[in-house]
Amino acid sequence: MGVIKVGTSSWADQMLVRSGWYPRGVNTPAGRLGFYAERFGLVEVDTSYYAVPAPETTAGWAAATPDGFTFDVKAFRLFTGHHTPIDALPKDLRPAGGPNRIRWRDLPAGAYDELWDRFHAALAPLAAADRLGAVLLQFPPWLARGDAARRRILDAARRCRPWPVTVELRHSSWFDGDAMAETVTFLREHDLGYACVDMPQGHVSSVPPVLVATTDLAVIRFHGHSTAWESGDKQERFRYAYGERELRHWSVLLRELADQCAELHVLMNNCCGDQAQRDAASLADLLGVAPAAARA
Repeated sequence: MGVIKVGTSSWADQMLVRSGWYPRGVNTPAGRLGFYAERFGLVEVDTSYYAVPAPETTAGWAAATPDGFTFDVKAFRLFTGHHTPIDALPKDLRPAGGPNRIRWRDLPAGAYDELWDRFHAALAPLAAADRLGAVLLQFPPWLARGDAARRRILDAARRCRPWPVTVELRHSSWFDGDAMAETVTFLREHDLGYACVDMPQGHVSSVPPVLVATTDLAVIRFHGHSTAWESGDKQERFRYAYGERELRHWSVLLRELADQCAELHVLMNNCCGDQAQRDAASLADLLGVAPAAARA
């Protein structure tokens, strides 16, 4: 069975900070990350989806965590085709005039290449400290299966190399009927990890909880099962507590998934208050997973 690491999709979300999960005296960014790393060996960086972090920031993350700790980093949203506010870009790369929200194709080639260079520079301190896990390419729900979409995925993945890449697909066309086998084959042939998900079903944006490893590093993200998935705000969409029976069932499935790969990353993304941290701790106990600090 491969190594299993358990964590959450944030350590600095404001709802988490306000929840009381961190002791009152743990009130600095480095202190919170250090406290988190004493309890979990893995975290997903969500802020990099909204803006490319500075290398000084990521170097600080590496310094605040012990050997064996891992960061999975979500790629900047412009790279995966999401509409992106102009002010999320570095000031010197913002196009003059035009709309307030843009797509990647709205940038000149030179500016787009430079943005990727800065993303690489941001991740370099994590890689140098052996803290970098996978780069998560989370594609938008409107990216339907097809040749153009596959080319888009491969271009973004190529720009992420040499780091491991995990792809999260959020359109049902990738999973309907025979499409699932074709999708898995496509990912395997191009050494791309498949981001498994547990999420609410029955919506246009729903994808099934297919557990499969397409590379040596497998990733699964738990979004919960909120009834407000398509109607609520961010807090309402992810307001969900996994019950003990659910987690015990998942612990069996996760061990089976870990048999398919060298390393499995389990991320709780039901980020509402400290629910993700509580559920991650329960699941880690069921799996017998210790934090990085305890393994060092």
